[in-house]
Amino acid sequence: MQSSNGRPRGGGGGAESSAEHREGRDQVPAEASGSMRYDDPWYDALASGWGEPTGAGVPEPRAEPARRAREEQAAADVYLEVQRSAAFQEVRRRYRRFVVPGVIVFLAWYVGYVVTATTAPGLMARPVAGAVNVGMLAGLGQFLTTFVLAWAYARHARLRRDRAALDLRWDTQELTRSVRGGAS
Repeated sequence: MQSSNGRPRGGGGGAESSAEHREGRDQVPAEASGSMRYDDPWYDALASGWGEPTGAGVPEPRAEPARRAREEQAAADVYLEVQRSAAFQEVRRRYRRFVVPGVIVFLAWYVGYVVTATTAPGLMARPVAGAVNVGMLAGLGQFLTTFVLAWAYARHARLRRDRAALDLRWDTQELTRSVRGGAS
């Protein structure tokens, strides 16, 4: 049996050798191709160039350094302008109005559960129905609270923030595109 790099596994005393396995294939020796083997089944040719230094993959478009710096500064100015706008501040205000009270309520409920479980084990062990006690119900209530809070957050975002945030994103992209001369 062989590993993916073409070398026999184990002691190498088996009936099949690495030369027998490679018959009929065009291969590049590992020494000639650097350390990468192109006959490796885990090598993905489509992903070559990702995470590699510049020049190894797709060539980067060349631009004048001064012009590129001006474009980046203009784009940064657009983002600062949008951040200072009343529409952006309103989206942030709506976000904070929901998240801050939600976090405070949830953390108070969680800390109350933990403190009660450690300081009043008799209360938490009090049976409610059969083998179900107050501690079990409070623990399940933590899960229920998490799901309800996630649902409420998604609903609040959908109804009160998403449309305004999408409009801001669109405006920002249009402003950035116009600053960069129509190229995005």
